Amino acid sequence: MKMLILHFDAPYMKEVLEPKLPELTIQAETNEGDVGDFIEEAEILMAISFSDELMQRARNVKWIQCIISGVDRIVELPSLRKDILLTSAKGIHGPQMSELAFLHMLNLNRNYQRMYRNQQKGIWDRWPQPLLNKKSVGILGVGVIGKELARKCKAFGMTVYGIAHWKRDIEDVDYCYGPEGLLEVMSKVDFFINILPSTSETMNLIGERELSTLKPTAFFINVGRGETVDLDALIKLLKERKFAGAGLDIFTTPSLPKDHPLWSMDNVMITPQVGGMSDVYADQALPIFEENLRRYLKGERKNLINFIEWNK
Repeated sequence: MKMLILHFDAPYMKEVLEPKLPELTIQAETNEGDVGDFIEEAEILMAISFSDELMQRARNVKWIQCIISGVDRIVELPSLRKDILLTSAKGIHGPQMSELAFLHMLNLNRNYQRMYRNQQKGIWDRWPQPLLNKKSVGILGVGVIGKELARKCKAFGMTVYGIAHWKRDIEDVDYCYGPEGLLEVMSKVDFFINILPSTSETMNLIGERELSTLKPTAFFINVGRGETVDLDALIKLLKERKFAGAGLDIFTTPSLPKDHPLWSMDNVMITPQVGGMSDVYADQALPIFEENLRRYLKGERKNLINFIEWNK
């Protein structure tokens, strides 16, 4: 059975998998242009995304293991055949996403950017340091990532408000609300963190009305999908300093243009969409693939981990 891995860390993945899976002939490439004719014989394809031209050549592919949670870029390919199985790596991003949210909270709360600017100028300037302890945080989206973030927040002595699909008891969440509690939570907390995925229901869910409810001292942090936030409204309110500031990791575009107004705002922290990344990402994702392969070889299909019913 032949498998193609197309990923920047593909050589390492091949090195890990080959000793465990002698039944596979694996080709590992970091660049789609180096795939060659192997794609025409491969039965399994592991990747984040790839071109429709590659999909057209993948005549024998029966299963695609996506190495991230979102499969939008694969599902949107015109040549994706209806009979192809599709699975994702959903559920592995709790550690890195929650740590990035904390990076934003600590940076914004203590105004680390001011400290860094002072360091560059050789200025010794001290001021009382605000603590996360006793502060409140609202988490929009209490799934795997949200629960891990809530656990870390409690370790810092914070009060945690969660907004989930429905109101229920969730470990490490002090007050849980359903979607109807969005405005109430946003008006209460010192930090509001969005972790929502992009769906038809979440598109521009956080707009001017919602952001206007934040306290003047509150911070807004987005590590969810860019499409869930009305960016124009966010920029407007940040310019007007209606709330204290924002930490942003993701936007509606793959990168932020060099002339974008957010770059020059002193109340904004920007990270370049690194929330889902980690230095051990392959080790996080490969166990899902290994278990899925075991099930696949036994003839299981819809029972694969993170099976996506994309063609229903």
